[in-house]
Amino acid sequence: MSALALFAAWLLALLVAVPIGAALWAVGAQMLHAAAWQALWADPQIGRAWGMTLWTGLASTTLAWITVAHVLASGFIRQQLGRWLSHLPALLATPHAAMAIGLVLWLSPSGWALRLVSPGLTGFDAPPPWFTTQDPWGLGLILALWLKEVPFLLWVAATQMQREDLRRRWQAEYALAQTLGRTPAQAFAQIIWPQLAPRLRWPLLAVLAYGLTVVDMALIIGPATPPTLAVLAWQWLSDADLFTQSQGVAAAGWLTGTVLVAGVLMVVALRAFAATRTFASRGSLPQRQATDRKCSFPQKTLTWLLHFCGRLPPQPNAMWTTLLTTYTAVWFALTVGSVSGVWPFPQVWPELWTLGAWQQVASSAHTVWTTLGLGVASASVCLLWSVAWLELAPRRWQQALQPWFLLPLVLPSVLWVVGLYSLALHTRLEGQWLGLCLAHAVMVLPYVLLALVPAYQAVDPRQAALVASLGHGRWVYLWRVKWPLLKRAIASAWAVGFAVSVAQYLPTLYVGAGRFATVTTEAVTLAAGAQRSLMSAYAALQMLLPIAAFALAAWLGRPRRFEKIAPTKATP
Repeated sequence: MSALALFAAWLLALLVAVPIGAALWAVGAQMLHAAAWQALWADPQIGRAWGMTLWTGLASTTLAWITVAHVLASGFIRQQLGRWLSHLPALLATPHAAMAIGLVLWLSPSGWALRLVSPGLTGFDAPPPWFTTQDPWGLGLILALWLKEVPFLLWVAATQMQREDLRRRWQAEYALAQTLGRTPAQAFAQIIWPQLAPRLRWPLLAVLAYGLTVVDMALIIGPATPPTLAVLAWQWLSDADLFTQSQGVAAAGWLTGTVLVAGVLMVVALRAFAATRTFASRGSLPQRQATDRKCSFPQKTLTWLLHFCGRLPPQPNAMWTTLLTTYTAVWFALTVGSVSGVWPFPQVWPELWTLGAWQQVASSAHTVWTTLGLGVASASVCLLWSVAWLELAPRRWQQALQPWFLLPLVLPSVLWVVGLYSLALHTRLEGQWLGLCLAHAVMVLPYVLLALVPAYQAVDPRQAALVASLGHGRWVYLWRVKWPLLKRAIASAWAVGFAVSVAQYLPTLYVGAGRFATVTTEAVTLAAGAQRSLMSAYAALQMLLPIAAFALAAWLGRPRRFEKIAPTKATP
């Protein structure tokens, strides 16, 4: 690699490492107030809030992990995985806040679920005083997190399983295991899953970190007495008193420590599980059979679970069908809610249909344009940086710096916004569009990088040598061979980055200093009020924007079609 390319890679690394390091430094400087930590531990809410955070985060992550193993195993065994995963873009395009609002429209005491059975089965003529949303047990938040985390993990797993090198090897090993007497479920549990699970450690860390630190979904559907620790930290950080803000920084620091400890334990568990894989390990056939007899308890448990999953009814898969049905119900509730007028309980349908909410959305077109501008700009900047980094940086640099670049993915957002806000103040970008765009880009970059790395790793390096042997340079190889082959992955990574930018809530509030309203900030704010139609309209729009981005990515990433050349007749 030339010295110019190494210098460019060094500049690219500094371009991202310096803002992340500055944000961490700013946060660390604010965590040194001993009085804030004393006030944190003296607060009577802190113990229950921390316990609720652990319960909702760990439970939702565990359920999502089990669901992903179930869906992947069932789809792989029945050879239906590709067809099932074709629905993933629509699921990924549903933002977290929109999902939470849709569930509230169904599960609240005045929601659709109770309207369908009232008053005939329940006898209720008025909404009962039930804790079906914002319940003190956190069940609603666990449900919402589970519904949003499963599609993300499935999407990342699909990018790994669709790599040509891995796909061929895993299919060969899977077939070999069945010839040696394993059932399809046992073969998947002992061959495919132990090799796939360690490759999902960073996405799983992101899921765990988000479940432990989520704010917008917890505000909409999470417990309120007390709230989770992330919401408590956000409330303290939003206070005008400086000492209360320092207490919020301390709470964010404690939450960060919780995420780090939970993440380390999860990585250790994944490595221990991967070490027990049987046929994937090298050695002779007797050695592999001996290793199989020493299979650890977690792997035996997974084998039993997948074996049980394999006995479920053939088609369709129960868990996957449940997921699709729930998403469809949420979309339907948002659509109907956005055009509803007067809707007394317990009537199933509104008495009045109106487009008033959408007219109000249209009257605030600047909110939509702000959301679009931030999403397009941040996703495009992160995509260009990621492509340049993967092309110019040596592989050892990529492996060494990847954990640093993925820090915004696994650290609490309430912690990052403190650092980003302090950095914006020092650079005079607070309340400026450029500063807000850079804040979005910091949060978007890890997702774009995760989307592109598997695709780049799957490219055969011999293609470059073949193009060079034909007398063409590197740019010809990139423009005519490599990037056209990767255009589907590149387009999907951009769409994911756009969706992540649209869903940003805390960076928009803090770095934007309240001067910029986006579709997400409006939807979360309206969720605390009683304007059902306007809240549903903003939530539906928040969902439609990423869907449009994924549709554009699917159109741009479609495979090339070559015209069939008619054979020429041979002349006598």
